[in-house]
Amino acid sequence: MLNINNKSLIIFIPVLMLVASCSKMNGPAALFKTRSPHEMYADNLRSAGLERSELGRQWLTRASDIAASALAVKIPYKETGYFAPEKTQVVTFSFEAIKGQKLNISLTKKPAINFNIYLDVFERNKKGEVERVAYADTAGTGLEYEVEATGKYYLRLQPELLSGGQYTLTITAGPSLGFPVTASAKPRIGSFFGDGRDEGARSHEGIDIFAPKSSAAIAAANGVVTSVRENNLGGKVVFMRPDGKDYSLYYAHLDAQLVNPGQNVKVGDTIGLVGNTGNARYTPAHLHFGIYTNNGAVNPIHYVDKQVKAPLGISSPLNLLNATARVNKKVTVFNMPVSGASSIATLSANTPLTVTAAAANWYKVTLPNNLTGYIDAKALSTAKTLRTLAIRANTILYNQPDTLNAKPIAAIKMGERIDVLGNYNNYQLVSVGDLSGWILNN
Repeated sequence: MLNINNKSLIIFIPVLMLVASCSKMNGPAALFKTRSPHEMYADNLRSAGLERSELGRQWLTRASDIAASALAVKIPYKETGYFAPEKTQVVTFSFEAIKGQKLNISLTKKPAINFNIYLDVFERNKKGEVERVAYADTAGTGLEYEVEATGKYYLRLQPELLSGGQYTLTITAGPSLGFPVTASAKPRIGSFFGDGRDEGARSHEGIDIFAPKSSAAIAAANGVVTSVRENNLGGKVVFMRPDGKDYSLYYAHLDAQLVNPGQNVKVGDTIGLVGNTGNARYTPAHLHFGIYTNNGAVNPIHYVDKQVKAPLGISSPLNLLNATARVNKKVTVFNMPVSGASSIATLSANTPLTVTAAAANWYKVTLPNNLTGYIDAKALSTAKTLRTLAIRANTILYNQPDTLNAKPIAAIKMGERIDVLGNYNNYQLVSVGDLSGWILNN
C-alpha cells in the first residue's frame, strides 16, 4: 500500500506536469520516431530527476519487469480495469500468437482526456530476450500488429504518474491478408493444410477454397505478380509477392490467368478465374491457395481466416473495481480467467483483497501478499465491517500484512475502537477513523 502525504504532492505535481508536457510535445508523430512514447516519458522522468523519488523509481522499475509480472491470457480477451492515481501500477499480459495473424488491440479510457496510458507489445525472440515490436500513441485508441513469428508475446499497459481512471482493453486476432476469392461467390474452405494427398505420399501445402467455376480469384494483398505459368499439379498458376513481405502467394487450378509477370496489383484486383486445371480436373472447381517462404510452405489459414472470434462480454459487476473486497467462502485463485486454469492460491472465508479488473465472469485481484490472479466474481462481496471491537493494548497499524517488509502507518492506543474488515494469516485488516491497515492478531 503506497501512502503519499499532501506535502510531497505539492512538490511532486508541478514537476510531473512538466514531465507530461515534455512528453506531449513529441505528440502523435512519436509513433514514427525510433523511441516509443513510453521510452520518451521515461527519459523525461530521468531528466527531471524523478528517478530518485520513490514514485519515479517504482514507475521505472515496474516498467522493466515485463515477463516476470505478466498474467497469461488467451486471445480473444477483454477486461475493464482501474488504475488508481496514487499507485504506480502496471498491467502486463502474456499470450500466444501465430505468424500470419493480425493482432487488433483497442483501448478506451474514462476519463478520455488527461489520462494517458502507454501501450506496448513485446516479443520473446529466438535468443529468449523480450523486445518491443509495436506501440501505440497515447492519443490513439490502440494498434494493429501483424505477427511475424509464432511464439509468446507480451502486452504492457502503464499510465503516467499520478494519472488514473478506468480502461477497457480488447485483444482479438484476425487475418493479415484479404480472402483470395471474391465474397460474391460465397466461397468455402473444403481442404486444409497438412491433409494427406496421394494415399499419404505427400501432404497438402495449402488450402482449397471451393467456389463456382469462373469466380474471381483476387489479390489478397498489395504486391507484384512474379510468375504466371502452368505445371502438372497446379495447372494454370500465378505467384505474387506482397509488398514488404518475406513470402509469396500461390494461386493454382485457375481456369484463366488474368495478370502478367511484373504487374502491380492491389487488394481485390482479379488475379484469375477459379477452375480445376492440373491434377484437379476431376474435382469441383476450387482455388488452391498457398503461402511459401524461404523455408517452404506455411499454413495459409492464419493469414486469411475471416472468422474473428470475439471475446466474452464482461458480466462481472464493475462496482468493485479498485475496491477492497472480501471472499464469501473458501475459494481458489487461478492463474488464468478460463476453466481448467491452474490454481495459485486457496483463500479462506473473509480474506480481503483488491479488485483491479473484470473479465467475463471473473475478477482479477491482488491478494494481501501482492500475488495477482483471477477469481470467480460470485465469490466476492464488498468488505463491510465484520465486527467492531476495542483494542486491548497499544498496537501499530501497518501498511501490509508482512512481518519483514511492513511499514507503520499509525499507533492505535489501548481502548480505541476499530472495525475489522477481514483476516489474512496472523493479521486483521481494520479501519480506524479515516485510516485503514493491518494489525497483528493478539
